[in-house]
Amino acid sequence: MDGAPTPSPAAAGAVDGSFFASLREETRFFILRHGQSEGNARLVIQGKLDFPLDGAGRSQARAAGEWLASRGIEEVISSPLARAAETARIVAAACGLGESSLHGSLAELDTGIFSGLSLEEAKERFPGPYAEFESRSWEGVPGAESQEALYGRALEAWELLRGRAAAGRRRIACVSHGGFIQWLLRSTFGCRSWMPLVPTGNCGVFELLVAPTGAGRPAYLQWHLVNFQPAAALASLPPVF
Repeated sequence: MDGAPTPSPAAAGAVDGSFFASLREETRFFILRHGQSEGNARLVIQGKLDFPLDGAGRSQARAAGEWLASRGIEEVISSPLARAAETARIVAAACGLGESSLHGSLAELDTGIFSGLSLEEAKERFPGPYAEFESRSWEGVPGAESQEALYGRALEAWELLRGRAAAGRRRIACVSHGGFIQWLLRSTFGCRSWMPLVPTGNCGVFELLVAPTGAGRPAYLQWHLVNFQPAAALASLPPVF
């Protein structure tokens, strides 16, 4: 159709073995949710609202940073939102690295009309959309970022991470958000809808191993860790999902 946007080649695919076929060395990606924020502590739906970490979140980030340092992290990439960027700075310092780099593709999803509310407030104020939210997650909330957009943005973020691996990084940490990490994970399975959900606790770590199998052949992929909690003793809130 005239005037319709042309999707990128990756937009039609998945972050599978073929996606990583160009990598020549084993690479590990560590996806990390930010530490507890002031918004988390207030049980507020944050979305793109910009809350900083609280004291508990900084302690979680330090514990996660110490754990990641023992894994030989070479680079830290982060969402630009304050709660993620501060987590990334703490992690980078623990790993003996300079400043982390910030990329908008890793930001949290827009949570639409629920932004700034607790779940109880959203249920009371918007009973119809809340009922849709219970069965369809954010796809049922007016103004929230769509599944299609989130899937495309996850592919964009993985293209960034793959590019850093192609440039020689073998241990990469990426700090993002509970909602968007759902899509970084599900895009590796080609899943384009919200269900099923996975738990994403503050400073929960998801580790993806990518191992080449031969020139031009699909890589071997395995999720080694899902929502691993380096700072489990410091957790004060349940996972997002």
